[in-house]
Amino acid sequence: MTQRPEPREVVTALLLEWRQGDKAAFDRLVPVVYEELRRVARAHLRGERAHSLQTTALVHEAYLRLVDLDRMTIHSRTHFFAVAARLMRQILVDDARKRLADKRGGGVTIVGLEEVTQAAGTRAVDVLALDEALDQLTSFEPRLCQVVELRFFAGLNIDETADALDVSTATVERDWVMAKAWLFQRLSPHP
Repeated sequence: MTQRPEPREVVTALLLEWRQGDKAAFDRLVPVVYEELRRVARAHLRGERAHSLQTTALVHEAYLRLVDLDRMTIHSRTHFFAVAARLMRQILVDDARKRLADKRGGGVTIVGLEEVTQAAGTRAVDVLALDEALDQLTSFEPRLCQVVELRFFAGLNIDETADALDVSTATVERDWVMAKAWLFQRLSPHP
């Protein structure tokens, strides 16, 4: 009796086929990762007060952008979800900017930054401010930004994040604490 491969193995195999030029492999990949992409999208949308995107719309927009990443080399399941999470972040930022332009400053998109906000009580974070802060963080500590993207946006655990970045779990834990502290300070209203 042949054992069915684990979903992680299937994802990695399909990514390898896609990377080797099999365009149909991506179409076979989507049903395998669809529910996980929906989970990532729900995490992005959780805590938003005003947004115009539904979970399914965010997943479909990310899919369209993933299809356009023809030249990008995605190495693993973890890397795939990190790329998808980054694309979803960008889609939400683009949506927030569009709505701000449409409303001349009104309707700021809010997204919960769970771990950062726990230290200060529950409050929401402006997705545009978060995006700007992450861009600033990238300019001097790129790995810290990658840890935030993988942990917060892609929903990866410490071990998966360490694997994706090819660093130790202790390094990820340390980076996660530093990134949260930096973001908390950066995103907190100044008296």
